[in-house]
Amino acid sequence: MPIPPPETQVVSAWRVCCDGGGGALGHPRVWLKIDRDTGYVDCGYCDARYIHKSFEGKVAAAGEE
Repeated sequence: MPIPPPETQVVSAWRVCCDGGGGALGHPRVWLKIDRDTGYVDCGYCDARYIHKSFEGKVAAAGEE
């Protein structure tokens, strides 16, 4: 059974928080800093990818690499 690719979000801030989005089923809230050279950051807990809007279309979505 294939595993669905992690979530990808385009954001306008260079610093974002991630809690897995699952309420009690998520993970501890962590703050992530988007690298200004690559334009994205991946969450170490759930592999969600946050892409800065200035890099939209230039960075592959999570699971597409």
